[in-house]
Amino acid sequence: MRRRKPAPVAAAHLEAKRCAIYTRKSTTAGLDQAFTSLDAQRESGISYIQRQPGWTVLEERYDDGGFTGANIDRPAFQRLLHDVEARKIDCVVVYKVDRLSRSLMDFAAVMARFNTANVAFVSVTQNFSTADSMGRLTLNMLMSFAQFEREMISERTRDKVAASRRKGKWTGGTVPLGYNVETGRLVVNELEAVVVQEIFALYLERRSTLEVARILNSSDRRTKRHRSIHGNPREPHDWTTNDVARVLKHPIYAGYMSSGGTLFEGEHSAIVERVVFARVQAALREGTPNRSVGVRNPAYLLRGVLRCAGCGAAFTTASTISHGVTYRYYRCGTRDKQGAQACGSQPLPAEAIEQLVIQRVRAATADGTLAGDVAASVRRRIQARREACQIEREHLPARIASLSQEIRRLVDVLATVEGGARQQVQSRLQELEDQSAHSEADLVASTRQLAELDAVEVDVTWVAQSLADFDRVWDRLTVENRGRLVRAVIHRVEVDEPGNTVRVVLADLGANLADPSTPTPPERVPLAPQSPSA
Repeated sequence: MRRRKPAPVAAAHLEAKRCAIYTRKSTTAGLDQAFTSLDAQRESGISYIQRQPGWTVLEERYDDGGFTGANIDRPAFQRLLHDVEARKIDCVVVYKVDRLSRSLMDFAAVMARFNTANVAFVSVTQNFSTADSMGRLTLNMLMSFAQFEREMISERTRDKVAASRRKGKWTGGTVPLGYNVETGRLVVNELEAVVVQEIFALYLERRSTLEVARILNSSDRRTKRHRSIHGNPREPHDWTTNDVARVLKHPIYAGYMSSGGTLFEGEHSAIVERVVFARVQAALREGTPNRSVGVRNPAYLLRGVLRCAGCGAAFTTASTISHGVTYRYYRCGTRDKQGAQACGSQPLPAEAIEQLVIQRVRAATADGTLAGDVAASVRRRIQARREACQIEREHLPARIASLSQEIRRLVDVLATVEGGARQQVQSRLQELEDQSAHSEADLVASTRQLAELDAVEVDVTWVAQSLADFDRVWDRLTVENRGRLVRAVIHRVEVDEPGNTVRVVLADLGANLADPSTPTPPERVPLAPQSPSA
């Protein structure tokens, strides 16, 4: 019978376990002192390692001072990971788990890399190791709580920022063109403010962000120099359409501060008048639907308003060239996509249908009463809405003051109660704060609506004047402005091509006004049916 040889002693029991100590501090405060928080964490790790038989401390230091635990983009930590994968480390020791990471996902990924390299992980103060299953379970639980705490801090920070913006305060970020930041507040930069005002004026005149950008660049205007979110400087550059649109859409230039899609009265001074800002927003909204139009040729005056009476689809624009001559058409969208069996409307000669519609508008405005009736109707509705907004502006400040007084009273009560009574007071306090925020938002909204009403009245005046002297005005308009006037005056043109009839419906110029005295909008004015070939 052969004798069994004694089992050899495992090499791991004979070789020293090489231990790296990782330390981290979120801020740089106190790092210039002789003995820092990083030193205290390292001493604690050294003391722990010295109590373990066969463990030795590596001389290499892995200290990250002034780095957050929300991610792993830390120089010393990256060196640590590199040495782990190079098999230079057998165990990583930290003071607390959250010194390594506060993100559960990042921590799981790091632990996977440690396991691949057969590296243990030890937390000194929490007294556990990943060498056993109970330690791994406890570790994951602690990391879950650490991440929960971090998310709670982030939520409180977001709530604080939102509350500050509701009060109209500047909360940081890229400083917009036209302003500087002084002692945490936005202050108008007079030189840059001139450029902002020029951008708004140019857009109202040209109705094109591309044209505004071209004019700015031709006059050597440049964007604002600022720093990115990473602190890197961004030099001024030529204007693009996106740069122009960003300025035009920013409510900060009208004295507003935005929070959660709602506008609040800002502490800073406005650079452009609110009626100008409202007119620009209306013009931007008016221009947006045209982006979906397949053909951008402005010669198609009825694009966007021409409809098939048979199937209800919009007519699309098309053209053909024969013997060097271009022929323009409008075609039913349903027939184009689904064939003649879906709709029997034949293509319409563009020039014929356009002339017919313009003739009907000329006839409707010939006696001069239509323009006056339209303008008077819209102005009555504007006045009714303006009075409603003014009533809100008169009553809301008193309501906001009353809510603020009640909030201050409850804050004093909160300091004197405990238990269930304290929870009730807190619940009521939150309810009052929500009511106050909504009232402040309503106050800003009513102010904005008054400015928008002024903008609507300006547009209605322009349309009414054009209708009052339609023959003379039409002949002098450019092709682009003719299309703009047609889309402002005409709601839709319904063409029954097989029946050879056309119905033109004028637009309700005040359709976007909610007139409390008018339950339903007035009917639009239909013009007499005519043949497209007339």
